[in-house]
Parts: sequence; C-alpha cells; structure tokens
Amino acid sequence: MRPTVNDIAREAGVSLATVDRVLNARPGVREKTIRAVNDAIVKLGYVRDLNAANLARSRNYRMAVVLPDTESQFVQTLAKALTDAGSIAATARMELRLLRFPAEDPHALAALLASLPGHGFAGVALMAPETPVLRDAVRGLRARGLPVVALVSDLPNTGRDHFIGIDNRAAGRTAGVLMGRFLGGGQPRGSERSEVLVLGQSLLARDMIERRRGFDEVMLRDFPGLEVLPSLETHGSSSTLRQVVVERLASAPGVRGIYAMGDGNRALTQVLDTMGLSGKLTVICHELTPHVRQALEAGEVTAVITQNLGHLARSTLRVLRAKADNLPLDAGQEQIRIEILLRENLPPAPDSASDTPAEADDAA
Repeated sequence: MRPTVNDIAREAGVSLATVDRVLNARPGVREKTIRAVNDAIVKLGYVRDLNAANLARSRNYRMAVVLPDTESQFVQTLAKALTDAGSIAATARMELRLLRFPAEDPHALAALLASLPGHGFAGVALMAPETPVLRDAVRGLRARGLPVVALVSDLPNTGRDHFIGIDNRAAGRTAGVLMGRFLGGGQPRGSERSEVLVLGQSLLARDMIERRRGFDEVMLRDFPGLEVLPSLETHGSSSTLRQVVVERLASAPGVRGIYAMGDGNRALTQVLDTMGLSGKLTVICHELTPHVRQALEAGEVTAVITQNLGHLARSTLRVLRAKADNLPLDAGQEQIRIEILLRENLPPAPDSASDTPAEADDAA
C-alpha cells in the first residue's frame, strides 16, 4: 500500500495538522519538527498527489504578471502571448492577472508589488529594471511567501526565485559574431575606420548590460578592426532615439553597423530612411515584432535575434506553479532558446495557416 499522511504523522510523532502545514510550507512549525516530518516522508517513500490535494481543497492558482505600461511592440506581443497562455491554463485551475506599471517610475512599481500579498496570489512574474527600490520590493514579496520570477531581464540581486528568458550575454555574443561577419571583420574602407553604433533603452536594465557585455567580448576578441562606440540610451523614447542617432551619425561618418539592443526599432528604421541610409548599414536587433518582420522583409534590418514568446509565456505559468507547490523544474523544458532570423529564413506570420503547433517549442 502507498503511504499516507496518517503514516507520516505516526512515524514523525506529530499531528495530521502539523504534517499538512509542513507539506504546504506554512509558517509556525519548528525546524526540528519540519526535519522529523521530512525524514518520515523519505523513509516511507511518500509521493504527494498534488492534483488530488488541490482538487480536494478547490485550490486555484492566481498568478500576477507585472509588465511596464508602454507602447513597445515587444511588450504588447509578450502580453498577448501571456494572455493566450493564461486562457489555456484556466482549465488547470490557473488564473493569470496582467498588471501594468509606469515604465519610468520604480516607486509606483514598488507600491504595486507591495499591494499584492493578501489578494490570493500564488506567485508573481515581473519584467522591470533592477533598482534598489525594486530589490526591496521583491524581497518583501518573498518574505510574505510569494515566489517571484523575473521575465526577459534578470533580477539576480533581488533574491528572485527563477529567471525566464534567453541568456542575454550569449545573445550579445551572437550579435557580435553576426555584426563582425556581416561587416567583413572590420576591414577599413579607404582611410575610414569602421564603427558600430549601439542603442539601448537603459543601462540599468540587466538584459541591456549583459547584451552589451557579450557583444564587446566578441568584438574585442575576434573583430579588433571594428570600433564599437559607447552605448546610447533612449529611455524608451522614440524622439530621444531619433535625436541621438542623427547626432551620432552626423559626428561619426565611419559607422557601418548598428546594434539595437532593445526597443525602438520602428523609430530607428524611420530615421535611417529619412537620412537616406535605409538598407545601407548592417542593422542587428532583438525580437520579431510585427514592425521588425516588415523591416527584415524590406531589407531595412539585416538580422534579428529573438525568442519564442509562446514558449516563454507557458514556461512562466509552469514555473510559477512549480514554485507555488515547491516542486522541481524540468530545466530542459524551461530553457528559452536563442533564435537567429534573416530575411531568407523568416517563418510565416503567426496568423498563417501553416503556423506550427503551440506546444512544439516546449517539446523540442
């Protein structure tokens, strides 16, 4: 016969209520008692049927996903992928609440996070830059028993439970290899030194920091003939992006490539077109948004480094539920892979009849 919670209580010398508190990681149990219950579980070979337990308690998993309130096509596409994943997960007693915060207001974000405990949430997923205020807010959530996972851009100094997204340093290295090879290793044209312009929303964002670091590693090691210029911050503003790009290109006639580490690709292609440079520079960017797809097809963008947002969204819900239930993760299933897209290998648009099944990326 399979061991039961009654067997565990008898073996550990505690009450059924105490076993229940230990199994559900509730507070108020002494460390010595927790060890005794866990030792009994191991000795008896007890395997908990969480589905049955949750069904018996009519437990629902309400998950909060917190994204910046911005017009960024990437954030909007990610929000749709998360909403779609939440609709499917509703059959498994999961509810996704999509919450927004002002992108440039860390204090508003901290206030939003502080309001989540006590509203029935089982976990929080968050896409935001890491700031001292955010670190304190995330630690506060975890102290209240809510698991927190970082989306797209990691938050390693907050004590978050998990990161879901690509390896951004590897993505930056990938961009470096592509840029160097597309530019022929940086061989000078006449007396001009070949230069590369780098754009990013904010160097406070971990994904921007790691992408730039990986990009520089490859450029310095493999393509010393290319000079990589200091990063230009746009703070998510299209007008700021247009201004800094125009000023830098006017003062740096040797620019042959642009590495766009984050959002703002629509404004970038527009300003290059206005300056008569569309299709004349090597442009490498991130994420296959609707505009980037059009720009890639038109030859305005050379290559895109992207990730499967459907996979990322489903992984977010799986990881949050596993953390809520204190279960291990399947590392292979939750690894988000880096993809490189050119005009020549661009897949059909998502609404195409030939689109691949939603679960294909998870199983590969």
